This record gives sequence, structure tokens and C-alpha cells, in this order.
Amino acid sequence: MSPFLAELIGTALLITLGGGVVANVVLNKTKGNNSGWIVITFGWAMAVYVGVFVSAPYSGAHLNPAVTISLAVAGKFEWALVASYIGAQLLGAMAGALIVWLSYRQHFNQTEDVDGKLAVFSTGPAIRGSIDNLVTEMIGTFVLVFAVLFIAGPTINLNNTDGKMGLGAIGALPVAFLVLAIGLSLGGPTGYAINPARDLGPRIMHTILPLGKKRDSDWSYAWIPIIGPIIGGVIAALLYKII
Repeated sequence: MSPFLAELIGTALLITLGGGVVANVVLNKTKGNNSGWIVITFGWAMAVYVGVFVSAPYSGAHLNPAVTISLAVAGKFEWALVASYIGAQLLGAMAGALIVWLSYRQHFNQTEDVDGKLAVFSTGPAIRGSIDNLVTEMIGTFVLVFAVLFIAGPTINLNNTDGKMGLGAIGALPVAFLVLAIGLSLGGPTGYAINPARDLGPRIMHTILPLGKKRDSDWSYAWIPIIGPIIGGVIAALLYKII
């Protein structure tokens, strides 16, 4: 499997299972309706585990533009490959969101809560405030990337090039626990996007998919889960280089 395809498939699995658990909790007449935040955070952690485990042997399992950019800043990944990885991640996130809609199509049609429908696809703040929301996303992604840099090891001979850094399959479980911890501890203010592709790709799909009654896709907020994770990840990478 090529690294591009691995990142696409891994991110699609991430969003299928992560968006799927949100749909199960917030949409009407599902088996998991109103089962709560613990179910959502645990479901996202398992989504990360599956996505990382499947893609790690082939791409290093970044699955997140903030991770890809941060690894490049840290000197652990080739800048020439950054754009292709991010493209694969965005396409995979869109594909995963489409799969969630196909799986829960009847439940979207049975749900009147337009904010809940949007929450299946993208994050939003509990209390809106651009600076505070941005800082929260920066902190969450700083924790993610800083820890990932210590968990990750060098991946050999991806595209016949040594020294690219990513997660081996053995790293899937610790990263899943890491994401669970971030969600439980830091996810309350903004829903812990900590991944630009995870938010942007599904938000695009919310805009174009027929969901019955729906609200706008809150594009005025969308820059925060894109810029915040990138800034937080880069700060983590720079600190990692210093120490």
C-alpha cells in the first residue's frame, strides 16, 4: 500500500468510527442515544487505534495535518511529502464522513436538533470566544504532538527513503490512550478537534450532504480547529528539538 493510500484509508477509518460514535450518541432513535461524553471520548480513542494500526506500516500513521507539519518542523519528516499526506488526510476525512451519513441516514432524517447534526461532522465551542477557543485547541494539540514525538520511532524505506518518522503499529495503543486522556481532560471547551482534517473534511460534507433540516456549517468558527492545532503542534515540535 502506498503512503498516500494508507493515510487516506487510515483517516477514513478514524472519521468513520469517530464520527460514528458521535452520531450514535446525539441522533434520534439510535441504540446509543444520549449515552454521553464518556462513550464519545472512548469511541474516538478506539477510532484512533484502528486508524493508526491499519496505516502505520505503510505511512507512519500521521492521519492529521498538524502531526505531519510538526514532524517536518522537528526534522523527522520530509517537507516534500507534506502536501501529499495532507491531501490524503483531507480526502480520507471526507470519505469517512460520507460513510457515517450512509450508516445513519435515517437517523439524520429523524433528528430535529440541527446543532447535534453538525456535531456529528465537526467541532464547536461550548462557550464561544475566538481567542480562548484557539488556545484550547493549541494546548490539546501540543499535548498530542509532544507525546507522539516521544512515542514515534523512525520508519524505514517508505517510498525508498530512510528516516521518515511516524508511528509503528505498536504505537497505536498508547496514542489511543493519549487521545482518550485529551478528550476527557481538555475536550470540554471545544470538543478537541486537535486535527485540521478531522474537522474540515467532515464540515465540507455537512455542507453538501442532504441531512434533512440542517443549519449552516459554522464556517466562521472553522478556522480555529485548523489554525489552533497547527500552532500547537509546531510549538510542541520546536520544544522537542530544544530538549
